[in-house]
Amino acid sequence: MRQPLADSFNKRYLYKLSANFVGLLIGLISQMIIPRGLGPGAYGDFNYLTGFFSQLISFLELNTSTGYFTMLSKDPRDSQLVRFYMFFCVLVCLAVLFITGASHMTSLYVYIWPGQRISYIYLAAAFGLFTWVTQIFNQMADAYGLTVAAEKVKVFQRAFGLCLLVLIFISGRLNLFSFFLYHYALFIFLLAGTIFIMKGSGYSPYKKMALTPAHARLYAGELFSYSHPLFISALAGVLSNIFDIWLLQVFGGSVEQGFFGLSTQIGALCFLFTGAMTPLLMREFSIVHTQNNPERMKELFERYIPLLFSIAAFFSCFVSINADKIIHIFGGAQYGAAYYAVAVMAFYPVHQTYGQLVASAYFAMGKTALYRNIGVAMTAVGVPVTFFLIAPQKYFGVGAGAMGLALKMVVVNVISVNVLLYYIAKPVGISYMRYLGHQGLCIVFMALTAVVTALIVNPLAKDNIVMGFLSSGVVYTLATCVFVLRVPFAVGLNKEDIQKILKILRLH
Repeated sequence: MRQPLADSFNKRYLYKLSANFVGLLIGLISQMIIPRGLGPGAYGDFNYLTGFFSQLISFLELNTSTGYFTMLSKDPRDSQLVRFYMFFCVLVCLAVLFITGASHMTSLYVYIWPGQRISYIYLAAAFGLFTWVTQIFNQMADAYGLTVAAEKVKVFQRAFGLCLLVLIFISGRLNLFSFFLYHYALFIFLLAGTIFIMKGSGYSPYKKMALTPAHARLYAGELFSYSHPLFISALAGVLSNIFDIWLLQVFGGSVEQGFFGLSTQIGALCFLFTGAMTPLLMREFSIVHTQNNPERMKELFERYIPLLFSIAAFFSCFVSINADKIIHIFGGAQYGAAYYAVAVMAFYPVHQTYGQLVASAYFAMGKTALYRNIGVAMTAVGVPVTFFLIAPQKYFGVGAGAMGLALKMVVVNVISVNVLLYYIAKPVGISYMRYLGHQGLCIVFMALTAVVTALIVNPLAKDNIVMGFLSSGVVYTLATCVFVLRVPFAVGLNKEDIQKILKILRLH
């Protein structure tokens, strides 16, 4: 019988949730400032450049960061593995800088990053590398079991970042250049704090331990075995993602890029809660698979995946139905044309949650070849769809701009995640149809509740958009809670879970 929620959620999981709730609040405030302060054009340039380098780095590291995290989770005291991967990180950084510099020297940057200043291109390259390195160090903290301490550092970093952002904004100095520098300051703060807690726990990433050639070959072989089946899918995925944003830049320009950027950032806020849980579950999947414990793997699936899917659906459905209010609050009238992109893209985090968690099971169980084949097939389907939705009519497209790209991403993501789920269901020992039914039930309920709430509250709020948004949120949350109390299985809970939660609430 499945264990109740309060028995299976330990301190790390609970703290991760509470820390990300704080992060959500800070993120909401930040997103009220950033798009408004930069404007659609500069905001679009930022998202295009940083998105490009994010994809480039993702390809160059060939998903080795996931393999590294899996290996380190199995043996946190393996200092030679850490030293080896730090050397690999240096090589990736040099490769990114070389590609950027070569594009500059040959003037190819004019075609790769149309309409962008070369100084911003270099700043975006550094941004991408900082982002990647900080993610690796955060994963290391999770692998070491230092999640609580690492989350405390992230909370302080976010609070510091919000204060700094407000200061830059009210001083009238928020522009693309200062925005890059702002992020560099946050990256350095987070890296320093994470390294500090690692050293305090005896896990210094710079521990002086000789890396022998034999160990280097061993680690390289393990990472190669882990990642080489994903080479084709990684290459296809990166090229597809770069093609997506490049095509939008060519046919839509920086403003459409800004609209799409706003939709993805709002979607990222919906993903904040569930996305932070992925490394923890990846760690558990790796340990359970190493222990050859299929029952525990099945229990983890049944316990967490429906629950985290429901949490993502809760936020995403509300955001989609209230997209007009959210755009007004975050970006103002200048982002009014982003309505459809935001409303559609709000659903992306729902299956993004599923996708990352299901992918974790594939990686932990060593089914990377199957994961690759599914990824390549979905990418092949997505590329022509992107062109059709973004290209203008003279190129036989519909010219849907940011909304078209958002629609393509959501639809392809839903299909690919369910294909992945279908093929992993039998090895894990779960019912695919049951999980498919849960997806439909959860989204339909959340969406209908959000629609009914908006229809009731909007006439009462009249022209007060902020009050209408907050009132809708309160009523929507209460209605969802009542439903969960009556039908807990719809969100992946059971009666014992509800009793435990109610008991905790009474104690507080």
